[in-house]
Amino acid sequence: MNSLIPTPAASVLPFVDPFGFGRAACDYWRDTLERSVLFMDVMRQRGNQYLEHIEKTKPNVLGFDAEVLVDGRQLSRPVNYELLRILPPQGVETDLQMRPFVVVDPRAGHGPGIGGFKPDSEIGVALRAGHPCYFIGFLPYPVQGQTVEDVVEAEVAFLRHVIERHPETSEKPMVVGNCQAGWQIMMAAALEPQLFGPILIAGAPLSYWAGERGKAPMRYTGGLTGGSWMTALFSDLGAGLFDGAWLVQNFERLNPANTWWSKQYQLYSKVDTEADRYLEFERWWGGHVVLGGDEIQYIVDNLFVGNRLSTAQLVTSDGRRIDLRNVRSPVVVFCSKGDDITPPPQALGWVRDLYEGVEDVIANEQTIVYCVHDTTGHLGIFVSGSVSRKEHAEFTANMDYIDVLPPGLYETTVSSAAEREDAELIERDYLLEFSPRTIEELDREVQHRPDDDTRFATVARISEINLGFYRLFMQPWIQALATPESAKWMRRMHPNRMGYRLLSDRNPLMTAVPVLAEKVRADRHPVHEDNVFRAVEGILSDQITRSLNAWRDLRDSSSERFFLDFYGQPVLQAMVGLGGDAHVHRRRPGAEPEHRRFIERRREEVHHAITEGGSHEAVMRSVIHVLGGAPATDERNFKRLRASRAELEPGIQLADFKHMVREQFFTLQQDHEAALEAIPTLLKGQTASQIDAHLAHIEHVLAASGELSEHAADRFERIKGLFHQAIQHAPEEEQEALRDAQARVASEAMAGEAARREVESLMESLPVAERAPAEPAEQAAVKEAVGKATSDIPAAETVAEETVAKETVAEETSAEASAQEPAEEATPAAPEPSRESVAEAPAQSPSSESAAETPAQAPGSDAGAEAPVESAPGKSASEGSEASSAAEPSDNEASPVNQGTSAGTKAPAKRKPASRATPRRRTPRKPRKG
Repeated sequence: MNSLIPTPAASVLPFVDPFGFGRAACDYWRDTLERSVLFMDVMRQRGNQYLEHIEKTKPNVLGFDAEVLVDGRQLSRPVNYELLRILPPQGVETDLQMRPFVVVDPRAGHGPGIGGFKPDSEIGVALRAGHPCYFIGFLPYPVQGQTVEDVVEAEVAFLRHVIERHPETSEKPMVVGNCQAGWQIMMAAALEPQLFGPILIAGAPLSYWAGERGKAPMRYTGGLTGGSWMTALFSDLGAGLFDGAWLVQNFERLNPANTWWSKQYQLYSKVDTEADRYLEFERWWGGHVVLGGDEIQYIVDNLFVGNRLSTAQLVTSDGRRIDLRNVRSPVVVFCSKGDDITPPPQALGWVRDLYEGVEDVIANEQTIVYCVHDTTGHLGIFVSGSVSRKEHAEFTANMDYIDVLPPGLYETTVSSAAEREDAELIERDYLLEFSPRTIEELDREVQHRPDDDTRFATVARISEINLGFYRLFMQPWIQALATPESAKWMRRMHPNRMGYRLLSDRNPLMTAVPVLAEKVRADRHPVHEDNVFRAVEGILSDQITRSLNAWRDLRDSSSERFFLDFYGQPVLQAMVGLGGDAHVHRRRPGAEPEHRRFIERRREEVHHAITEGGSHEAVMRSVIHVLGGAPATDERNFKRLRASRAELEPGIQLADFKHMVREQFFTLQQDHEAALEAIPTLLKGQTASQIDAHLAHIEHVLAASGELSEHAADRFERIKGLFHQAIQHAPEEEQEALRDAQARVASEAMAGEAARREVESLMESLPVAERAPAEPAEQAAVKEAVGKATSDIPAAETVAEETVAKETVAEETSAEASAQEPAEEATPAAPEPSRESVAEAPAQSPSSESAAETPAQAPGSDAGAEAPVESAPGKSASEGSEASSAAEPSDNEASPVNQGTSAGTKAPAKRKPASRATPRRRTPRKPRKG
């Protein structure tokens, strides 16, 4: 190749070319020829790669090994989706006790696998964090007759299977929905909310009419084509199948400079280093799939044109309404200002569509978090390695924190630790912060315009009219002419597919390209960057890019202007039946009466629970109150709170912890002042030293994120005052606290026993004839009466157990220490008291002892006879009588009616551990001989 380019001898160059332009031109010419050969070879490899990919039965671009767990074609409603388990690569271990992680890929023209495309991807980040990972993908062709509802039901079935595979954890799977998979996941979560953990929707459109003027041209496409009738036309031409290449072409039209020039020039200018990256991405970009005609028609009519998802207008075939307010899991919305396919208004507008204010979000107990990236494009949201290492890594690492966030609307930001003043307090490279937001603040991103709603409502009406005309006059003819073979050739001739086929080894004209490319690589002469002609080439490329961008902007602005003027005509709006109702075309769905009653009941429950709880509730209420006064909170507070809580209460589960956080948040939300004033009441029974330790714990948690803001510091001062108020009325010693608890339990137990005796005496006073086995209805009535009379006994015992369990920790610790000291031989050391034997309730009468100790009557025995009483092993009669008070029936099963005996027979009650009311030490019991 180089022999074709004559070069003068080096000795004569200074005389022939004193300024070096000739030499630079020769070098540039040689480099241009070599780059052209290498560029064509890469394009040939791209074509071969495309043909190999589409000929696979189950093509995907996953960068990880996987095994198929569930094939959607075997479900009761078959679909072309499947559930895969991601196999961890070598050196990576997953923890089965951690929350499962499920990634759902979009089916919007391309094949599956982009969510696990490379190590720095959503799946890669989750695997490195130790989560078991699953992937929901799909096959190139749909099952005949499958619908969007079938796909949603399949995803629900897949999640059930994932949950069944992980009985070790109570945490529901975290689900990630990319692009079009986002609205599918939200539909599934609205129908089956109990199956979902936190939901991350990345670049997913949910409000299709929303958008900022001048920046969201795709939302006008339906109006410029007259509605969805063209979708039906292409589906009919495809013999019931819609070619996904048309969707890919729509994406490419949004950025003609990149499609027609920049992407190819980037490869051409850096062909020595960019070939592998280019081929890797093109493997996914060129892997087109096919959708069912019914599926794409449902999507266009109900979502893109009708916008029925965000306004709760969708109803399934079995009559269930799809209302996004039913989603119980935290929802994280990740979008970008640089995304022209799903701009922030379309990703966030559904919140504005459903709720008038953040108070409604809180009342509905929804947690919504949104993160807006400044620059990355649509694909960068779930493909970019830098985004995965930063945003997705932080979302994955902090899903438990997001899951604990109280209901409300939050904006999250990811900041670099190196750029912060408190960098020494941050463990990782980035820090995730959460700031409460209102609907008014969200409107800055959504930029809602009611007059635009009227225009899009007009488009929806015209679309219905045009689709009706098409189905009446044209569809029968198109369907009669289209055949499966003609549809196959139509897909092959699509411009996006032909570009791959023509530049492949199946084209005889490409035979010489690999041979030339091999020679060039063997003797490559790249030109230096300072070459003047190479610099001119870069300038010309930039000029071409700017020209194409200018043409795109002119096209988009003209299209927008036409759309706004045409569909904004009052006459046209009146013709389709929209005149005079401009303010109701995007109706906010109302709440169901049942939901309103539920909210009222919840408010009453929360109001009554203001003074219920103990020290843990007081601590959590205090932390929420202080952090609620800060402009933002971050992950460090949660981590320190969770770690210190694990130290104080090792047995607490994350689910219980989350429940406590939400309950205390609602308590503060219901009546803030009353909830704060109740903190000293919650601390009753605690000693001064214990209360002081709780206050130190709160301060330790709050210090995790550095110095408090002025407002938060004022709130903390008030908390200190409330805790000091509780200290003033707290007992000084542990024994005094224990005596108080013992007195409370004794009085509650005696009151419950008196009520039980009254019911028993009433039963015994009945005539013998009336003591026959009662009818079921009468049994239920007696059950209810006895249950009400004895319900206070177990409640009192439970309170005593919980109270004393907290208050005697110090005593038990000291007992352990004393047990380790050498004891005198004459005085054996007392054993550590167990939970059952630490305390006993006051002694009861002998009648209650016999009722608790009498064995069951044999069938046919005399109802009035009583069996002899046998004391428990190692107990005196007084001890047996004393223990019987703690073994009284705790529910209705111990009553004569429930045992099925006659009314005069006292059935045996189930023995129950004694309440922990008096931490009195005893000598070990002697075993019974014989």
